[in-house]
Amino acid sequence: MRLSVLTPIVTRTPQGRARWEAEAGPEELAAIARAADRLGYHHLNCSEHVIIPEPVAEIRGATYWDPLATFGFLAAQTERIRFATHVLVLGYHHPLEIAKRYGTLDRVSGGRVILGVGVGSLQEEFELLGVPFADRGARADDALLALRASLGRDRPVYDGPYYRYEGVIVDPCAVQQDMPIWIGGRTLRSLRRAVRYADGWAPFGISVGQMTEMLGRVERPPGFEVVYGPQEAKDPAGDPEGTAAALAEVHGLGVTIAGLRIVHHSLDHYLEQLEALQEVNRSTDLG
Repeated sequence: MRLSVLTPIVTRTPQGRARWEAEAGPEELAAIARAADRLGYHHLNCSEHVIIPEPVAEIRGATYWDPLATFGFLAAQTERIRFATHVLVLGYHHPLEIAKRYGTLDRVSGGRVILGVGVGSLQEEFELLGVPFADRGARADDALLALRASLGRDRPVYDGPYYRYEGVIVDPCAVQQDMPIWIGGRTLRSLRRAVRYADGWAPFGISVGQMTEMLGRVERPPGFEVVYGPQEAKDPAGDPEGTAAALAEVHGLGVTIAGLRIVHHSLDHYLEQLEALQEVNRSTDLG
């Protein structure tokens, strides 16, 4: 089973983050990326919030590293591991902006970008950025179609209800014309959007039971990715049996890439846990 890294340091929420991360920076992040690359992890992730209103920070946290800059730095530190934005908020960007910026990242990383995107839910952030909130779902659907028509193309053409362009050049553009697009979210609507427009679904903030119930209500196309991990942190070095059981459970439910939260108390401990988790994964023989 493929494993992803729920990248520490780059996002810090009030719950679920270790104290050592507050003092960590690029050097520690690079060490994690190099270790994950060497151990064969599928991807690192990094989320996006441009700003967090102060009252919201108590719930969502205030630290969100910019994924474009972060992944550009980590691309130079690694060779194989992929980089998944989890997630970019589509309403904050014109599709050509995403195609150019993340296309450039795809080129400098050798085709290792996965575009994880979402509709967005933080109304205060939309308002502060001066972008529409009420029609964000329809706008996101159009942006997804525009991205399909634009990624990896130096002369993209698109004509939709929100976005229209032709006679433009995007150079450099992505190496991958079929760059994987995943939809993040916590609702059945996000899953249905993923099945219709994307290559995978990366839910967050929901239980195993909720995920299972939603997956049972849609027909997934061949090759469709489900990227998920239980909300409870696991201890692969201290409790390999429990960790193996968690991997087996989500694999049995249709998860194709598991992103397990792991217990960690320092950088060295985190690196040890990354190695232990891959060892547990190999021992479970889930294919």
